[in-house]
Amino acid sequence: MNVNLQRAFGLVLGLTFVVVPIGLRAALTPEKLYQKVLPSVMTLEVENQKGERFVGSAVLALADNAAVTTWHVVADARSVWAVFADGQRVKVAGCFDHDSGHDLALLKLEKLMPHRRATLGREMQPVAARAYVIGAPKGYDFSISDGLISQIRSMDGFLQYQLSCPISPGNSGSPILNQRGEVIAVAAWTKADAQNVSFAIPAQQFSRLSISKPLMTWEQLATIASPIQSATLTSSHQRIVQVSDAAAGDYSAFMKRLNESSGKSVKVTFQEAGRTNIYSFIVK
Repeated sequence: MNVNLQRAFGLVLGLTFVVVPIGLRAALTPEKLYQKVLPSVMTLEVENQKGERFVGSAVLALADNAAVTTWHVVADARSVWAVFADGQRVKVAGCFDHDSGHDLALLKLEKLMPHRRATLGREMQPVAARAYVIGAPKGYDFSISDGLISQIRSMDGFLQYQLSCPISPGNSGSPILNQRGEVIAVAAWTKADAQNVSFAIPAQQFSRLSISKPLMTWEQLATIASPIQSATLTSSHQRIVQVSDAAAGDYSAFMKRLNESSGKSVKVTFQEAGRTNIYSFIVK
């Protein structure tokens, strides 16, 4: 082999050993991934306007005092506290911003939490990519589980990840992670009559949220909707769908959402002129 061929061959080998290990090193073991992301994850202790208490999840993102979660977790909140894995409790002052149509909320913590912010992965992940979720299923906070991105589907008018990760009530707002520990979505809802069929809002949608808007306190958020607009559709998996589009006269959109809840136990609350009527039924 002449000198030029040897050099070319050596260059090819060199490129091979430079490129391949970088890709391999980017994937973290589950243990290291958990350690990396855990400081940014929080359990939300929520008290609603009726005094009922429940838990959800959130992740520190976009700013050192901003947490992303699903809107339905805090839509009826009167008081919210964020609890971190190291035991720190921080009061949540309200919302920087929210997007009920995409079921997202950007919460403002009352103090900065530096060096905890999660890294976002805004590129859509491929089907069959591994995914992890950290949250509080059934109140068992800071639990991790894994699965696959089963499919990417258009749901409620936008793309959502379908996941095989086990997700339960309390996981709403939990960060969904890729193998590099980047937040690619937040857990939103799960199909009640199926096993491991859950859906998450992709991080691409986080760009709809802004920390520059005036803060809305829980008291203000409770009064901004008209009585009809404050009606909610709540399914057994604790997903709350705002029915503002029905209030605007889009009856077909409301019926479409009911149809998507087929087989689920549903409670519909109607509020009008100070009177509240609650109806519970199974959607057939």
